[in-house]
Amino acid sequence: MLISLSTGSLFTLPLQRVFELSAEAGFDGVELIINQDFQKVNAYRLVSSLQKITTIHSIHAPFMPLDGWGGPDESLRLSIKLAAEQGIPLVNFHPPSWMGFEIGFLRWLYSVRDFQKEVGLNGQVLVTLENMPWVGKMKINPHILSNTQRMIDFIHEHNLFLTFDCTHMGSGKANFINDFFLFYESGRIRNIHFSDYGHGREHLLPGHGILPLTRFLNHLRSTDYQSTVTLELDPNEFPKAEAIILESLKDILTYLRIETGKESNLVREYDQEFQSVPMSGAA
Repeated sequence: MLISLSTGSLFTLPLQRVFELSAEAGFDGVELIINQDFQKVNAYRLVSSLQKITTIHSIHAPFMPLDGWGGPDESLRLSIKLAAEQGIPLVNFHPPSWMGFEIGFLRWLYSVRDFQKEVGLNGQVLVTLENMPWVGKMKINPHILSNTQRMIDFIHEHNLFLTFDCTHMGSGKANFINDFFLFYESGRIRNIHFSDYGHGREHLLPGHGILPLTRFLNHLRSTDYQSTVTLELDPNEFPKAEAIILESLKDILTYLRIETGKESNLVREYDQEFQSVPMSGAA
């Protein structure tokens, strides 16, 4: 099991510095979000330089319009081409938003019969779809495939894999573990976005929300899951001082390694040093 850091967790910092902090903290690599840093630059040259700092395990295709990247389907294809040429094994994307009237994207999504073959360059790159959050006072999910079983059926029918997002599922179902196991038993999960949720806020530090994250990790440890767990936080969860950011990342990484069983030799006395970031839902 690999433990990765989403570059979105620190997007207020220069991209190179995010990579450096991930490496210094000891993460196995990063998930690279294609954002404004990739406008009007040579994306291949930029990614190649970043790969020299630490490994990119996955790319998150753009979820907002970017100059030179086209619409959602074109930006996904460009992200996959970039991943294939740079040896990055996985690209994740968001489903269409019915609230955003993404009708063209919706039609394209349903037109693809085999995503791994037709979009993933005959399996060179794993293509994953991400489950999306419920938002607002009315708890509405503005994206299609918000129902767990419907999404499972869709990814099977169209040969897609899944990025399971804890905070997104937790925004609709605080006790989200049953839905995780439904997805897990489909055999389709290839990436997990890990963060807390609470009081209408997404991508919180573990323990800053209401989700049973430690219990979730304990369940995950009992499975045969061997892919990536990606820490994806809101940058506002961190202080501004980089030295403290680095120490926070190290603490969270220690927690993840212990609770997933990745580092069974680490002493459980870390709890005494980790009181500043209490974990919710302890097993």
